[in-house]
Amino acid sequence: MAPRFYLDAPLRAGSVCTLPEDSAHHAIHVLRLREGDEVTLFNGRGGEFAARIASIQRLRIAIDLLQHRPVERESPLRVTLVQGVSAGEKMDATVRKAVELGVAEVQPVLAARSVARPKGDRADSRRAHWQKVVIAACEQCGRNRIPEVMPLISVTEYRSSGTGTKVLLSPLAQLSFSKQSLEGASFVLAAGPEAGFTAEEEAAFVAAGFVPASLGPRVLRTDTAAVSALAALNALRGDS
Repeated sequence: MAPRFYLDAPLRAGSVCTLPEDSAHHAIHVLRLREGDEVTLFNGRGGEFAARIASIQRLRIAIDLLQHRPVERESPLRVTLVQGVSAGEKMDATVRKAVELGVAEVQPVLAARSVARPKGDRADSRRAHWQKVVIAACEQCGRNRIPEVMPLISVTEYRSSGTGTKVLLSPLAQLSFSKQSLEGASFVLAAGPEAGFTAEEEAAFVAAGFVPASLGPRVLRTDTAAVSALAALNALRGDS
């Protein structure tokens, strides 16, 4: 697969565009791309473009857009991940792998046991950072649609849309994930932070229509639980 770059702009075959500076830096100093190399561009609005590097001048890379390819690599399932915010790289890893596994939307929530507790401008900056993680994951895995990271809210502020199958990942649940009734094509998965959701938070999810389910007898880390559930869901109902 040719190196892929996301560009938030209208794209048209036969035109020339310029990569953003951060993408250009990655292309030159990490991927070691040169003039004439083939690349792929997408803008999240459907399909992708076969393209070629026309010129490189410092951190300015001009790209010739050659042909639009109406290819999509989205999951047949629409999955929203409600993820308790974890600290640092654990949250980045969860978001990255969730995108690779086809998640359509990420709703970060601050739980009582969340170690990281960004608020105000810091919360906005974390959301922007996670959205960049999403874009990088799409560039890597071949997705041409960009999942959205929703604004950070507390567990008590979270309200489900009321559609789809809702599953609360809980090590205390009696029902195993594989025995869950996984009907339809729309799902909401809720996964806790480092020390999990409190009993009160789990009760609130249950009251909102979530069914608790366990991923096995071992207690999984926060950056393992959601990814494991998404992989299992893909195997049971998705495109794996």
